[in-house]
Amino acid sequence: MCSVPGRPAAAASPKQRTPRKPLPDVPHPSYSSPALLQTATDLLAGLRNRDARLLLSARDTAHLAVGVAAWLERDVSPTAVRHALTSDLPAEGLRRPAALLAHRLAAQLPPPPPFRAPAVPPPVRHPLQNCDSCDHAFRAPEPGLCPGCRVVGAPV
Repeated sequence: MCSVPGRPAAAASPKQRTPRKPLPDVPHPSYSSPALLQTATDLLAGLRNRDARLLLSARDTAHLAVGVAAWLERDVSPTAVRHALTSDLPAEGLRRPAALLAHRLAAQLPPPPPFRAPAVPPPVRHPLQNCDSCDHAFRAPEPGLCPGCRVVGAPV
């Protein structure tokens, strides 16, 4: 700053902070359970162990956790999510790691898993009972006569 003769030098203003750019939007899970969000948060907190540049603030982690939860909801394993987020990171110039992770979560979101009809429940397997007449074992919901003794009409 140059001072003009006859005028006092302007006081230096404190360094002004540029407003923080918002992070890109991330996908949201259709149903976010606390356990799913906790798994996502733990995964994000552990990224710094793979690359020290991926140390995230609590605010960034909370924003990105819903995106990771959307991946986990689609039957993607935590290991696969971690790999998708940390592979091929730029060698230099990683200024906003949370923005890069948000972009990857949105751009590389896998499709939902194929619909699987609920499995047919296994047939009911009754416990073994001893026949009240002949003492042979048979499967039935309640004690009584075995099928052979019921046909013969054996006395009890």
